[in-house]
Amino acid sequence: MNKQSRKPRNTDMYKAILTLRSVEECMDFFDDLCTVTEIQAMEQRYQVAVCLSKDMKYNDILAETGASSATISRVNRSLKYGKDGYEVVFDRLENAGE
Repeated sequence: MNKQSRKPRNTDMYKAILTLRSVEECMDFFDDLCTVTEIQAMEQRYQVAVCLSKDMKYNDILAETGASSATISRVNRSLKYGKDGYEVVFDRLENAGE
């Protein structure tokens, strides 16, 4: 049993995110919600996921993103064994022409 399955998750924040209508609104919300370090970490993990989805090698990802090998491994595990959240986003962005 993982830590998150012990405590029910509060969906209010996720519902709030879904009300945002632009990239600018989203950036403003996350700027208010998170520290600069937290935002940078999330942006870096997303960058790593994009690179991994393009089958880039670890050393190239490290050079492009500055992420540690531990971060790259963590994101890779999420891509392979996670809940497919990255895949949903990647598919939707591709279909939207992003």
